[in-house]
Amino acid sequence: MTLTASEITPFTAAAFLLLGVYHLGLLAIKQRFPEATIYARNAETRAAWVREMMEKEQGLLAVQTLRNWTMAASFLASTAILIALALLNIILTTGHPADAIAQSFSFMDKRIESFHQIKLLILSVDFFFTFFNFTMAVRYYNHVGFMINAPSDSPSSARTSVIEAVQHGATHYTLGMRGYYLSVPLALWLFGPGWLLVGALIIIATLCHVDRTG
Repeated sequence: MTLTASEITPFTAAAFLLLGVYHLGLLAIKQRFPEATIYARNAETRAAWVREMMEKEQGLLAVQTLRNWTMAASFLASTAILIALALLNIILTTGHPADAIAQSFSFMDKRIESFHQIKLLILSVDFFFTFFNFTMAVRYYNHVGFMINAPSDSPSSARTSVIEAVQHGATHYTLGMRGYYLSVPLALWLFGPGWLLVGALIIIATLCHVDRTG
């Protein structure tokens, strides 16, 4: 039986709807019941860490911790931009082997090459989004490296500024990781809409655990 594009569309719509509803629900829970997610607990931990580092003048330990964060974010940003550029190269190259690979896993007998390239473009945009957020995380962590050791006439306001910078960096780091998570169903989409739905269900099940317990 040959499935047409209109018959397959519900798989794609269901996958994106589930992902959208999950993230909107997560956002609502974070706003109304922040203690129910790992993010509020992590934010409190980071704030306590900043206060401890600044009050006890643990500058060396703070710089070492920030270096670890920066190295991880830099590696993930570099990986994301390489994948994004590789995908763009595939999109701009005609007759690429990805079509043959996707054909063997597809739920459809007929494929539209241009639509396949649109899928690759969406996946590339996801990795550009990931790259942007990890570079922003590196930016904030670099700022914190100077701010956390800088003398200040107002220690309280200085701690507040450092805490805000750390939280902004952590937010971008989290968004960057979310981009990597979402790349899984988007990559599976290359093999067909059914695979997209399966990937979305797997990622949602994984994120339900990650967003609650870290």
